[in-house]
Amino acid sequence: MNERGRRFWILATVFALFTLFLYGPMIAIVTLSFQGPEGGLTFPMRGFSTHWFAELWKGVGVVDIWAAFGRSLRLGVIVSALTLAICVPAALAYRIGFRGATLLFYTVIASLIMPSIVVSLGIGLEFRLMDDEIRTVITSHETSSGLFTSALGAHLTWTLPFGLLILLAAFNRFDRRYEEAARDLGASPGQTLWLVILPIIAPSLIGIALFGFTLSWDEIARTSQAIGGRNTLPLELRGLTQTVTTPAIYALGTVTTAVSVLAIGTCLGLITLLRRRRVRH
Repeated sequence: MNERGRRFWILATVFALFTLFLYGPMIAIVTLSFQGPEGGLTFPMRGFSTHWFAELWKGVGVVDIWAAFGRSLRLGVIVSALTLAICVPAALAYRIGFRGATLLFYTVIASLIMPSIVVSLGIGLEFRLMDDEIRTVITSHETSSGLFTSALGAHLTWTLPFGLLILLAAFNRFDRRYEEAARDLGASPGQTLWLVILPIIAPSLIGIALFGFTLSWDEIARTSQAIGGRNTLPLELRGLTQTVTTPAIYALGTVTTAVSVLAIGTCLGLITLLRRRRVRH
């Protein structure tokens, strides 16, 4: 018992230190964002207030931080929806099987292996070449790069592989007897998909939507060379770290973290409701 107790406390200590290592920086930033008007960028704290959140609301320097916030939010929602819309039929196709499936799978996964900055540079170069060709026809053309063109494509190269992997894992555990029972009861292929398959894998679909949003919301490297003229919030935040010397930068970090936590909490709540509904029925 003594040996077992000692082993438990050693492992518990290691786990606690690991958790502190993971979440310590976030806790420090959130804590420092609630400093008083005389607060600085390091500990110890000087007072406690929401002063820097009020300053953040007014704006941070010459950057329109709330416009960047809105751009990132809209981009994240669209990336989430497209990731879901593309991955579901792709995973269904893999269930049926098709020629070249293995090669296509490794091609998709290769996007996760490539360094993010290289992917960003490649997409940026692709759009610059496209712009050169367009200018030969339309001389007044400026650029095709932008939030919902090149940046959207860059984010999808990051989210689609994750979405496909999640759905392939979900279908690997899927009991095909549910489909057979639906067909025996006269359901068409469309009804089987809509009324049987999708409700069963709904938690995985919510997870894919969450992945799509959070990966897009925090993305910097893949966006840096492919964004065009207007930055997303993470890029503006990176730039502000070089110029802003007040806890307003920590207040912004707290707000962005709160958005991620809210998205995660909402998705977990939906998954819990779906599971309870399934148990009741």
